[in-house]
Amino acid sequence: MWTRFLNKLFLAIAAIFLISSQAAAETLRPFVLGDTPPGDLKQVADAVKLKVTAAGFEIVGSYSPFANAVVICVTNNDLKTNAAKVPNGGFGAAQRISVTEVKGKIQVAYVNPAYLGTAYGMGKLDSVSSKLRTALGAVKVFGSENGIPEEKLGPGMYRYAMFMPYFKDVDVFKEHPDYKTAVETVEKNLAAGVGGTKKVYRIDLPGKQVSVFGVAIPKGDGIDKGNKDTDKEIIDIVDYGELKHTAYLPYELMVDGDRVIALRARYRIALNFPDTTMAGAHGFTKIMTAPWGIQVALEAVAGFKREQ
Repeated sequence: MWTRFLNKLFLAIAAIFLISSQAAAETLRPFVLGDTPPGDLKQVADAVKLKVTAAGFEIVGSYSPFANAVVICVTNNDLKTNAAKVPNGGFGAAQRISVTEVKGKIQVAYVNPAYLGTAYGMGKLDSVSSKLRTALGAVKVFGSENGIPEEKLGPGMYRYAMFMPYFKDVDVFKEHPDYKTAVETVEKNLAAGVGGTKKVYRIDLPGKQVSVFGVAIPKGDGIDKGNKDTDKEIIDIVDYGELKHTAYLPYELMVDGDRVIALRARYRIALNFPDTTMAGAHGFTKIMTAPWGIQVALEAVAGFKREQ
């Protein structure tokens, strides 16, 4: 009897260690593939909008970054509340959903709230994940073959390689006299399309002088010339897999008090395409000018005037 008791105790302890090790070894991937409703691209996009609205999300903007693709940006109280609690959390105030036609078939995908929330210090955003899973389905997570261990993804932990930026290493483009002036400047410049940009959305965080803008770069310095800065130029190179990362777009530009800031492009691109190699036909060396091009576009919106 004593031997059987010890055996059961050993098995119980082993099971606890196994569960603990599995939890510690959990890996996260940047995107979730959802279910695809019937219909063409527009019909599917409209159906997605209805589903997320019914799930309690507010649609703050949508746009087509290139042919056969639509990105829908949403938020809700959970996202805004969590974003307001942490430094630079506003970058995660919007949830991005994509509808992309690939070889005659339509993919619905969205940013994995657990992945982005962990990376931005907002927690795993379980309630957001649950609502999106109910509304849009969750066929599989994708975007990285092996995923990134949760403990290596958070702020101050994740970077693509040595000398690459962390989440905290934001670009400060412009300091204005006050929050009101900063917001008005960004709004005016987006309306004028400076830097080849276009406004997708604006989200104001509750109780904060923080406004987050979704910024598309459809023109940049000109398609197929100068920097690889437009939405299409970058996606055409790095988004070559079967399942598309279209929900990588658009970029965020944030007014935080009197400052206008953005995540560094080298961090943000790598976070959404973590398996991308440095070299090769689809490697980062093929978009070496992208971080600079994105910076130039966003700083123009911020009101920074670069000397010619």
